[in-house]
Amino acid sequence: MPTPDDVTIADVRAARDRLAGIAVRTPLVRLDIPEAAGEIWLKLENLQPIGSFKVRGSGNAMLLAGSDRLRHGVYTASAGNMAQGVAWNARRLGVPCAVVAPDSAPRTKLDAIERLGGRVVQVPYDRWWQTMEERYYPGMDGVFVHPVADAAVVAGNGTIGLEILEDLPDVDTVLVPFGGGGLSCGIATAVRALAPNARVFGCEVATATSLTAALAAGEPRRIERRASFVDGIGGNGVLAEMWPLVSTLLSGALVSSVEQIANAVRLLAERARIVAEGAGAASLAAALHHRVGGKVVCVVSGGNIDAAKLATILEGGVPS
Repeated sequence: MPTPDDVTIADVRAARDRLAGIAVRTPLVRLDIPEAAGEIWLKLENLQPIGSFKVRGSGNAMLLAGSDRLRHGVYTASAGNMAQGVAWNARRLGVPCAVVAPDSAPRTKLDAIERLGGRVVQVPYDRWWQTMEERYYPGMDGVFVHPVADAAVVAGNGTIGLEILEDLPDVDTVLVPFGGGGLSCGIATAVRALAPNARVFGCEVATATSLTAALAAGEPRRIERRASFVDGIGGNGVLAEMWPLVSTLLSGALVSSVEQIANAVRLLAERARIVAEGAGAASLAAALHHRVGGKVVCVVSGGNIDAAKLATILEGGVPS
């Protein structure tokens, strides 16, 4: 089985062809705000059919798996968005889908999974993380689609990088929310091949800094993660199979506080009429807080946020 560090620009281009008519070619729009040190552009993956980029990687992985392997269905381990991507693609292909989700997953995302026909099994967070590490959960049938460390998933995510470079060939920096590295490393695979002088950074929330810890130590380190409304990024550590890609493709990590990310969610809603979840706004928070200059693309990875949490943010608060 190919590993994530086997992915090439040819794999990314093949994924784009495979995903034609499935994933939306999302727009890259300018955000003109005086607070920014650079020229800010937004890659709006919140406009995908499921409200996040996950339709790309999951779709590519399932198409590559083929009908014979999928006859018993698929399952994944996800806090919400990857689960929606797998469920959406499973419904399209007419195969059953199950999801192992942490007990902290937002109700909005769980409801969406069930609307798409996915069966949800909730477990404690550490047991959920164990499923990702082991690629297995007892009693589940079918193909396991890893949410991060799967070559086909990384290649599918890399199609975002192709689109960014077609729309803004002279981009200086791409800021990408960092959960497990599947999105940032996919995009960086395309950027490294086609615009080697551009930089790609992983963007983290201060309550879950697995990338920062790994880069500082020179190897993956288990961290103590604290829950926050920024539920779509951050884990217990960088997965070992992702470290070769993470350590060579990314230019570093940019950390923002929960409050800074809430401010970015509010800014996107009030000034650009864009709904972003906490993870999706982490890239803009990093661009503003770290004063990133030049031509900067902020990947808005998703917009699946609970209405009550969004209301709290729009009123000037930070969801608990």
